[in-house]
Amino acid sequence: MKTIWKILLGIGAVVGAIFAMSSSGSKKQFKKDVKDNKKKVKAVKENTKKLKKEKEFVKKKIKTSDSKIADTKSKVKSTKSAKKTTSTFKKKYRSKK
Repeated sequence: MKTIWKILLGIGAVVGAIFAMSSSGSKKQFKKDVKDNKKKVKAVKENTKKLKKEKEFVKKKIKTSDSKIADTKSKVKSTKSAKKTTSTFKKKYRSKK
């Protein structure tokens, strides 16, 4: 009976050792993956900083172009009265045959 327990204990120790060895390798891989992820996060943060600066620049450009458009529109004359005049002219003189 004692020899059976010793054999089972030995088998358990071998299985435990194999498990411990395999887990230590995955721990190294995990650390490597963490380092890679940190590098990727850093690169993404740098890109977001650049994009935020570009976004602010574009917003300023849009603001200036909007003010230019508003200024141009204020200088354009309305054609409403001219259209009315031409329609009355057509009614008076062109429709008669």
